[in-house]
Amino acid sequence: MSREEGYVKKINDTLAAKKLCDVRNDLCSHIRNVGKSGDLSSLLDTERGIIKNDLLRYSNSKAMSNSLKTALVEIDVVKKHVVLVCDPVQYEVINEAYSLSKNRKGGLPYDEARQAIASHYTRLRNLDKARLTSVEKSIIDMRMNNMKIMRKLYEKMQAKAIGIDLARDKGHSL
Repeated sequence: MSREEGYVKKINDTLAAKKLCDVRNDLCSHIRNVGKSGDLSSLLDTERGIIKNDLLRYSNSKAMSNSLKTALVEIDVVKKHVVLVCDPVQYEVINEAYSLSKNRKGGLPYDEARQAIASHYTRLRNLDKARLTSVEKSIIDMRMNNMKIMRKLYEKMQAKAIGIDLARDKGHSL
C-alpha cells in the first residue's frame, strides 16, 4: 500500500496532474454557476454533456456504460416533460394520469421527469462513494446540488401548470 501511495504522490506532483486539477476546479465552478443561474434548460444541458463525456471517456465496464446510457435517456425524458409542463392543457393529461395519492408527492404528480431526476441523483450519490479525488468529489457534490435545483424548478413548473400555490401549501417537497 505505501508503494502505491508513493507513486500516487509522484503523479500528483507532476505539472500535468496540477493542470488537470485546475481544469477540474474550473469545471466545478462552471457547474456551480449553472446551478446558481436557475435555468432548467442549462442545468439539463450541462448534466447531459457531463454524462456524455463520462460515457465516451471513462466508461470501462458494461454496467457503467449501461448506467450512463440510462442517465442520458432519463435526462431526455426530463427535457420532454419540461415541454409538456410548460403547457397547462397538455400537462393536465399527466396530472390526471397521476391522480392516485401513491403517484403523487407533495400534492404534485410524481411523473417520469421527477422519477428520472431522483434516479440520477441516486446514481450520483452512489458515484460519490467511489475512490475519487477531492476535486472529483466536489464536482459530484455540485452535480447533486444541481439535481436538487432541477427538482425544485420542475416542481414549481408543475405547480404552476396545475394551479397550485407552493408558497401557501407547505406540504410540497420544496
